[in-house]
Amino acid sequence: MPMASTIDDIARRLVEPRFYADERAFHEGMTQLREHAPVVHVDARPGVNPFWAVTRHADVLAVERDDALWVNRARSVLTNADLEAKLRDLRGTQYGVRNLVHMDGDYHRAMRAIGASWFRPKVMRDLKVRIGELARRHVDSMASNGPDCEFVGEVALAFPGYVILSLLGLPEADYPALLRWTQELFGVSDDDSRRGNSAVDMVDVIADFNAYFTDVTARRRESPTDDLGSAIANARIDDRLLTDHEATGYYQIIAAAGHDTTKACLSGGLLALIEHPDELRRLQDDPSLLPSAVEEIIRWTTPVKTFMRTATADTVLGGVPLDAGTAVAMIYPAANRDPAVFPSPMTFDVARTPNRHLGFGAGAHFCLGAALARLEITAFFEELIPRLESIELAGEPAYLPTVFIGGLKRLPVRCRIR
Repeated sequence: MPMASTIDDIARRLVEPRFYADERAFHEGMTQLREHAPVVHVDARPGVNPFWAVTRHADVLAVERDDALWVNRARSVLTNADLEAKLRDLRGTQYGVRNLVHMDGDYHRAMRAIGASWFRPKVMRDLKVRIGELARRHVDSMASNGPDCEFVGEVALAFPGYVILSLLGLPEADYPALLRWTQELFGVSDDDSRRGNSAVDMVDVIADFNAYFTDVTARRRESPTDDLGSAIANARIDDRLLTDHEATGYYQIIAAAGHDTTKACLSGGLLALIEHPDELRRLQDDPSLLPSAVEEIIRWTTPVKTFMRTATADTVLGGVPLDAGTAVAMIYPAANRDPAVFPSPMTFDVARTPNRHLGFGAGAHFCLGAALARLEITAFFEELIPRLESIELAGEPAYLPTVFIGGLKRLPVRCRIR
């Protein structure tokens, strides 16, 4: 067994955004934690409140499935103590952010139901034509602008952004600003993406989102249209319209998180196929493998790195007694490489079945847009792979440093597309 100091050192690195950007070091560390300290106390560093990290699939699933014992409202996102306090103080004000991530119980279920009907199979079938058109547009762009492409900025950022903002019924002229705010929101730990250097700058990004979507709410209430934006603006809970604060929080989680997670799957999935050319050839030779390949891409990339929960009562998790009020961080990429669930977990296998990954979470907080994300990833690779004659890296890929939602921020490729 590794020395206790080694385990503690690995655990403390879970608060470092740069750790998640180093795929090799991160997964080596998670292997150590899963094997020797799957539920481990993280005393962290100055400026980060302590918590327990959970790395095994079974333990993460246990937390996800018991939403009465493990709640979101106290601490939902792993961040530094200053920003955590700032966001907590702002929650409920015009500058705060409170969305499905921060909700529990009946209120969460009622709020979730507002958008759930827009992600049903029938709506996804109706959207499939539009998503296919957007996928073709972006693959055509790669073909005409080639051979060199910075895939994240030119394709993976734009394609799912256009899909999700189309679903909300927003004009294409507004997309550039909304995509920029999304990158600033999730790139808070990245020098290339964030706005400024303080919690105040983060609040400014949220304020921009809020101002934009408060206007959307007013316009959709005055003149409703047939889109998710209008459904949110005109939704009622207990016979009352949502407050502007509730509505803008809903828009934010749909527009921002729904976009960035798919971007990470598209770019990470393409990199996986480049690094595993035999798997790319399997897909080209047998297109029927695409559904299992999409699930493997989601497992392999796992865009959501962590979520927090807080125990409402004394409990035992993974054999470790935990007191009421204890905060835990579920480390999803570690759970998705757990050999107890995934044979040869460090192997990228487009035919992997079954694939019980936790890329979309589980339980009451299972990702609302999972069906849409699957449809987007499928549509893009369905368009790209038959037309792809060759592809290789044209530079060094770079990952976004983050403890929340992350993936590649740069993927230079050289390709030939029919």
